Amino acid sequence: MNNSNKVALITGAGTGIGRAAALALLRDGYQVALAGRRIEALEETARLAGDLSSQSLCVACNVGDPDSVKNMFEQIEQRFGRLDVLFNNAGTGAPPLPLEDLSYAHWKTVVDTNLTGAFLCTQQAFRIMKSQTPMGGRIINNGSISAHAPRPNSAPYTSTKHAMTGLTKSTSLDGRKYNIACGQIDIGNAATDMAIPMQRGVPQAHGAIAPEPVMDVEDVARAVVHMAGLPLESNIQFMTIMATQMPFIGRG
Repeated sequence: MNNSNKVALITGAGTGIGRAAALALLRDGYQVALAGRRIEALEETARLAGDLSSQSLCVACNVGDPDSVKNMFEQIEQRFGRLDVLFNNAGTGAPPLPLEDLSYAHWKTVVDTNLTGAFLCTQQAFRIMKSQTPMGGRIINNGSISAHAPRPNSAPYTSTKHAMTGLTKSTSLDGRKYNIACGQIDIGNAATDMAIPMQRGVPQAHGAIAPEPVMDVEDVARAVVHMAGLPLESNIQFMTIMATQMPFIGRG
């Protein structure tokens, strides 16, 4: 199957990493479903694809809502007839407050989007991938550097990203019998709107405020395309891509 016959779904496709990955997959020949809360942002992603926008489908979806996710996958199946790649990219964070000051609503919003959303999309992807011909597909989870190490005042986000690693491993194991591969990409300091504060200065573990280097988001997009394009008998289980000089390895 060449890429022109492959279908990918990107959640959080209206901005940042999701938008960059969606555009890169479209350029690589995929048909791409663009999912996110705001249809206007998704339509802007499609517009940026130029003539390739005809290969896209924009679907407004709240990934934390089971009915919304089910409806999205029904639309994808009706339009494309199959699904080959799911990039569980949608994510959100909580205000950088001391742990004891975070509200339950802050916690629940992050868990619903980052973890429950990835689970619900994975569940629906399994149902399509195991029943299509040829059977199988690939799921890529956005784990983040926070799947390894926390930033100060990030308990909800860090907890969900550590949990994403468990979901990735369970998905890999449970998907074997259906020829479904699952890998995780852990991304550090990609130059998106979300990373603007990093260049100005963000809290470090020892309490100081310091700017951090960032990398081109297109480098992340190329990494996602590489993971997506492997034959199903091969899998990148975990990939870390990060700004070379960001304070992650060692003491920063």
